[in-house]
Amino acid sequence: MMRLHPSIPALGMEYRSGQLSRREFLTRATALGASAAALGALGLPRPLAAQDAPRRASGGTLRIQQDVRALKDPRTMDWPEIANVTRGWLEYLVEYQRDGSVRGMLLENWEVNADATEYLLKVRPGVRWSDGTEFSAQDVARMFAYWCEPEVPGNVMAASLSSLSDPETGGLRDGAVEIVDPMRVRLRPGSPDVTLIVALADYPAAVIPPGFTPETMLENPVGTGPYRPELISTGERAILVRREDFDWWGTKVEGFGPATLERIEFIDLGTDPASWVAAIEDDRVDMLYENVGRFIDAATELGWESSRTDTASTVVLRGNQSADVNGEKLYADPRIRRGLSLAIDNAICLELGYGDRGEVAANHHVAPIQPDYADIGPPRFAPAEGRALIVQAGKINVTHDVVTLDDGVARRTGEAVVALLLDADIPARQTVLPGSRFWSAWKDFPLSITEWNHRPLGVQTLSLAYRSGAVWNESAYANSEFDAALTRARAIASAEERREVMAELERMLVEDAVIVQPYWRALFRHFRPGILGAEMHPSFEIHLYALGWAEGARDEE
Repeated sequence: MMRLHPSIPALGMEYRSGQLSRREFLTRATALGASAAALGALGLPRPLAAQDAPRRASGGTLRIQQDVRALKDPRTMDWPEIANVTRGWLEYLVEYQRDGSVRGMLLENWEVNADATEYLLKVRPGVRWSDGTEFSAQDVARMFAYWCEPEVPGNVMAASLSSLSDPETGGLRDGAVEIVDPMRVRLRPGSPDVTLIVALADYPAAVIPPGFTPETMLENPVGTGPYRPELISTGERAILVRREDFDWWGTKVEGFGPATLERIEFIDLGTDPASWVAAIEDDRVDMLYENVGRFIDAATELGWESSRTDTASTVVLRGNQSADVNGEKLYADPRIRRGLSLAIDNAICLELGYGDRGEVAANHHVAPIQPDYADIGPPRFAPAEGRALIVQAGKINVTHDVVTLDDGVARRTGEAVVALLLDADIPARQTVLPGSRFWSAWKDFPLSITEWNHRPLGVQTLSLAYRSGAVWNESAYANSEFDAALTRARAIASAEERREVMAELERMLVEDAVIVQPYWRALFRHFRPGILGAEMHPSFEIHLYALGWAEGARDEE
């Protein structure tokens, strides 16, 4: 019988006293290894019961509108769309659910000691690779070595699992991962780390087979999942077909299988939402990856089901503190950054940039929906004071060039930002770029707006985006005090205690004016009536095994 982590009763008290929402409680409790049965026995919230899901009919094809991006080494994935395709055959040790809980996938369960310095991971029995070989503790240990390779460009998993790394070499620390027996692995982080399990659910954490290389991943697509790729054409279409000669482990596990769809097609229709709605009208798709703006109402009026979820997804305006502007590092000057921040009204950005479908944020990239959020107050809007700071810096004649994508929420938010700066008599303009040009240099622009996805914990985002030298640190922010506080925050299991450190981190980001992060996005998805498992996920995940047509629904393909 699994031991209950000693922090669970305290988390339960925080939930009952209103300090934690149901979602926040589930994220914290399940990350510490609490099972649904254990939570139920204590009278605490438990994840949604798998047996309550409607039955899916066998067979059929499902067509999903989604960008089809080039495949790459999973640990360097920078788009959830890539992972949604590879989820067909490359699965995860754990899986993040819509209700905020984390459940075992290739892991059956795990135990965490009191101070989060030791994890015992139990491999799910009966899992096999599609080539017939058994999935074992050896595979789990191999994955941690792969994830912690620091020399791989763009490897975000190395930052997420930094507590397992050697601070001198950057690679996996000796003794950090131990194979206990063929079905168990012990992790020993170098410092307490309550974020490890949640990090394994992030989309770059896909589990690859032995001998994997990105260059040959489609030549012999071995995986543990129920589908195999039949076609992947970047910018056009991706097709997955069910493996009929493979005994997928999920078929025998409640809440996973069977995978009923015979064929899943991802259809790239570009970035214009009007084309997505036109595809609904023309019966060319059955499900949208996401829907935005006025097209949300349009799809609902066509009779499609709508799914909404509140998230920590957002957009961020940041000055790159190491980028040259006319021969000088303009945004290294905190007066410039503070001036821009004070001149921007976050509520106006939400209204004009996202149609008020979300919540105003406070420029520190930790969301109320995340259990480690600390309320340090609303953002300040003082345009005259902001302009005065830029005058003081001697740069009032410099035009701030806000670079954005050529469509979507980033472009509309950029338009609002430029209008607000001009209203404050601060010179500004917007440069819009197609995705291919924007994303090839997204970390290098002096001033730009970037979309950021939801993550279960605020410390995850801060580790990826604002720790000194982090792979996705597009602001080039480097603050040793911030780094030290972030390490402390990752070590605290108590939500109340962690909030004190999180408040420090949030204040540093605000006082240093690292970013303007104006709002949190509610996300929307539409799908044809009769489709099951298509609800919007906070992290844009599509769990392919869960998709299917309801019994009695007609597959019109």
